Amino acid sequence: MDKKNFYKKVAVITLPILLQNLLDAAVNSADVLMLNYVGQTAISAASLATQYASILFMVFYGMGAGAQILAAQYYGKGDMKSVSKVQGIALRYTLVVCAVMTALCMLAPKLLMRVFTPEEDLIELGATYLEVVGIGMIFWGISAIYCSILRSVGRTMIVTVLEASALLTNVALNAVFIFGLFGLPKLGLMGVALATAISRVLQFVLCLIVSARSTDVKLSFRYVLQSDPLLHKDFLRMSLPAILNDIVWGLAFSTYSIIYGHLGNDVVAANSLVSTVRGLGTVLCYGLASGGGIIVGQILGMGKVEEGKEAGRILLRLSIYAGIVGGLIVAAISPLVLHIAQVTDVARDYLKFMLIVNTVYITGTSVNTMLIAGVFRAGGETRFGLICDTIDMWVYAVPVGLLAAFVFKLPVKWVYLLICTDEFVKWPWVFKYYRSFKWAKDITREIE
Repeated sequence: MDKKNFYKKVAVITLPILLQNLLDAAVNSADVLMLNYVGQTAISAASLATQYASILFMVFYGMGAGAQILAAQYYGKGDMKSVSKVQGIALRYTLVVCAVMTALCMLAPKLLMRVFTPEEDLIELGATYLEVVGIGMIFWGISAIYCSILRSVGRTMIVTVLEASALLTNVALNAVFIFGLFGLPKLGLMGVALATAISRVLQFVLCLIVSARSTDVKLSFRYVLQSDPLLHKDFLRMSLPAILNDIVWGLAFSTYSIIYGHLGNDVVAANSLVSTVRGLGTVLCYGLASGGGIIVGQILGMGKVEEGKEAGRILLRLSIYAGIVGGLIVAAISPLVLHIAQVTDVARDYLKFMLIVNTVYITGTSVNTMLIAGVFRAGGETRFGLICDTIDMWVYAVPVGLLAAFVFKLPVKWVYLLICTDEFVKWPWVFKYYRSFKWAKDITREIE
């Protein structure tokens, strides 16, 4: 394999994804910063309510991963019809999930909030947020699948433009609605929800425009109700473990939030802020994992298995460097975050400790994301990630967190530190599977 050309391709595909992730993290940071001036209660309510959006995102990510795995390999093979069929299958399941989630947000928002907190002020604010955000979920789901298909064929710059437009619109509208600019009333957290819903509708409209101008990769609903049996079987075989993996991962993080939520408002506020900072620190590793997985998938789809293995080796090294850089980013911006945070002294103390922990935690995240969500999935291997994360989080991290918080009643900092060992506990199994090279395979079929 020509390593020079490989690095060039990594840069071409990954840089737009990196820019997109950076914009996403910047917008999330801007949201938290603006809510910071509304009050600690608004930050905490938003942090808990958006857990449902995070879970839904995991479903989209898993659904998109299954579609992207197949689409990337069929694109490498030159079979664009199968790419369109894969998109139709993914859209079918996504529409069903979005309809269910929208109904829950509209009909039972307070019940959803009570899962995370018993505090009535947080429940009231969060329920209002969910009612409004639910409106845009279907548009978000459709856009997410189309963007996954575009990424799988290397159109990462188009995806970046699509998502950047929606994100920048979101942050601009947040400012307008939160602070009541241009004579509008100050809506606070409701303004964040309204801006989010509008931006998702906008992204869907932009996807339709891109599709209309595209000659090959269109947002088509033609295959939503039609399905190739072989492709459908492959999609389910790869997507279901990926979806379950991401749901398991997302639910575990939501459970962490439930633990923090029952430890008090100060912990929730500190965790909300540190999650935003961690998002900035993981921009590079998530971008590399996404772009690297696409490239490995295309290489394997061409039948070049040995080159796919070498690509995996290079990407693993890059993930370690990305994790170190991410930790340095967190360390660099921590003083600024601590300075501007409008929280209590107790919450500030928690925040300082959490930021220190995350300077190391990001390296664990980077390596696992690259291998499990990038390299392994590129070869169609999604079951390993599901098994690994299920055991790691639900047999180890969640029980440890619950025992530490509610049985042994350890200090908050110890609870947080113990939960944050989850990424490193699974390293031995992840590296063992990587070295087996069972993931390096061509999964395409001859589709009529």
